[in-house]
Amino acid sequence: MKVTVIGSHLCPDTLYALNQLAAAGVEASFKDILSCHADLMAYLNLRETSDVYAEIRGKERLGVPCFICEDETVTLDLNEILNK
Repeated sequence: MKVTVIGSHLCPDTLYALNQLAAAGVEASFKDILSCHADLMAYLNLRETSDVYAEIRGKERLGVPCFICEDETVTLDLNEILNK
C-alpha cells in the first residue's frame, strides 16, 4: 500500500506516524507543509474543502498528520492506515 503523509517534521505526531508506517512496511511519501509553499497551499485547500476536517476547522488545531491513500481516501487516523 502507498500513502501520502501531509505534516511537518516539527510535529511529533507526524514523526511518530512516519516511524510507525516505516515499521509496518507502508510505502509513504511525505509532504512537509512547513518547507514547501506548494504543499502548504495544497494542504490548506484540502483542509478547507474535505469533510474530514469538519470538526477541526475553526478550532486551534492544524489537523496533521493527514493521510491520503492510493484510492484518494483521506483520513487523520493513523490506525486506519495501519489496519488496511
